Amino acid sequence: MATTTNGRMNGDDLKTKLTLKDSVVENLRPLRVVVIGAGYSGIGAAIRIPEKLRNVELVVYEKYEGIGGTWWVNTYPGIACDIPSHSYQFSFAPNPNWSNLYAPGHEIQKYLQDVAERFGATRFIKLSHKVEECVWDDEQKKWQIKVKNLATGEVFTDAADVLITARGQLSEPRWPDILGIDKFEGKKMHSAAWDKSYDLRNKKIAVVGNGSSAIQIVPKLQALEGATLSCFIRSPTWITSAFGDGAMKALGLDPKVTEYTEEQKAIFRSDPSALLKFRKAFEDFGTSLHNSTMAGHPMTIEGQAFFKAEMESKLSARPDLLAKIIPAFAPGCRRLTPGRGYLEAIQQPNVTTIHDPISHITPSGIALVNAEGKKQIDADVIVFATGFQACTSPPFPIIGRRGLTLASRWSQHPDSYLGLAVDGFPNCLMLFGPNTAVGFGSLNRMLEAHVDYAVSAIRKLQKEDYASMEPKPERVRDFVAFVDVYFKNTVYLDKCKSWYRSEGGTGNRIVALWPGSTQHAIETLRSPRWEDWVYESADKSGNGLRWLGNGWSLTQTEGDPSWYLNREEIDFPWEGKPEENPKYKSKPWSH
Repeated sequence: MATTTNGRMNGDDLKTKLTLKDSVVENLRPLRVVVIGAGYSGIGAAIRIPEKLRNVELVVYEKYEGIGGTWWVNTYPGIACDIPSHSYQFSFAPNPNWSNLYAPGHEIQKYLQDVAERFGATRFIKLSHKVEECVWDDEQKKWQIKVKNLATGEVFTDAADVLITARGQLSEPRWPDILGIDKFEGKKMHSAAWDKSYDLRNKKIAVVGNGSSAIQIVPKLQALEGATLSCFIRSPTWITSAFGDGAMKALGLDPKVTEYTEEQKAIFRSDPSALLKFRKAFEDFGTSLHNSTMAGHPMTIEGQAFFKAEMESKLSARPDLLAKIIPAFAPGCRRLTPGRGYLEAIQQPNVTTIHDPISHITPSGIALVNAEGKKQIDADVIVFATGFQACTSPPFPIIGRRGLTLASRWSQHPDSYLGLAVDGFPNCLMLFGPNTAVGFGSLNRMLEAHVDYAVSAIRKLQKEDYASMEPKPERVRDFVAFVDVYFKNTVYLDKCKSWYRSEGGTGNRIVALWPGSTQHAIETLRSPRWEDWVYESADKSGNGLRWLGNGWSLTQTEGDPSWYLNREEIDFPWEGKPEENPKYKSKPWSH
């Protein structure tokens, strides 16, 4: 009988029983990965996984008929990027051809389609395939995934070693819970489910909401022939100058001129250094605003005074709107929205702003509660610009160990390890999960960091012969505690309702945003702390290093055996004082 120490076989027994694994040290054992969603993150995963991994079978299921995630779903009038487009793109695929500093939505969707085709991601994307359920099979150490082909109606089960959810936070429309919403006999539309075939001219239009979507929609609808608008504004919001104004001024450009000329685009195409300088100006300016997220910081106070003065100036002809539109809470508590044309539109004769609470919806309009009693606003069409189901579990069950659903795990608030994974849900990684959005800075670069982390995790499973990995429960608790403490002194917990917060926007936890800057997130994710994870081995020998294989490397047979001499592989130190290398001055080395 084998002797043991602390439940493990002694060294002599291991040596007696161990046989070498007939594999090269790279250990490219086959894995299957399923990604859910083909927006920014899903496309990024479909590029990086096949680029960096071998012997990994990949499929990306997308329920919609096209690529782009939120940019496929949202087609409402006026939809556009509300940050500079040069900060809203893949770092490896800069676009010199944006038509506008704030690119229209259809242009962003086309960019994503082009990137997916250019880098081969479309090979793995199956459109009109809706995931209906994901169940962890603890015996097989695989995810069993129920999928419906919406084109044919076929329902089938797929199996994956690794499940990656890339559905994002801004794709599932959130319809408001208003009594009678199903009784309205006119046209109902959500900003994320727009009916472009419906003619809105000469209609009485009710717009419910005053967040980012409504602020872009209202100026377009106000300008329609014969349209009259009733804008239901439940709470004040900051309407700010455009996020790129500061960078435009620094570049010597007029912030009011946002369309790019053909000459400018030609320069961007022919001169990569000019394009890089332009991109970096907006990136640097965005990160410079981080102090404005701190409650009571001079930048926060100055920004609030500036925005207030700007709004007061634009509303000078309508002093009745000042108290109802301008908030008391700090800018940034709700997502800041550059609203070019919005304040001007709501002052036009064909627009009425309504601030009374909604009682219910009738067959012909919206009933209010006010001091004079109930009053009805008639409407031919109601536009619900009421946002998304952000920071919630997916609209399909994800069932982890011991039958626990993610929905029930997150019933109070979503928790995670670095926004990437949850204990009890092995081999399940999240892209753009909870606490991964940003108030200021580059979201897209963060999404790329999430993808890079996921690729590293898959490679660790594959190379080191792990059947499963999941974060330690204590590390999940640690991250939640860090998040809670970090946000205590920020503007995000001021007195406002926001999709950043728990409990439908009114809770005392921030569940959408990363606890720090974009650069803070990138550095956190750059070198994974594998000691924060729990592993199950796929090797039954009991030797945790059996994956070292037969003593050979794949580079000796299929690759370049002297790859380490190739110039691009060598990190050349600076002569004399290597510590003066600008590379490590701009970004410290990470282990």
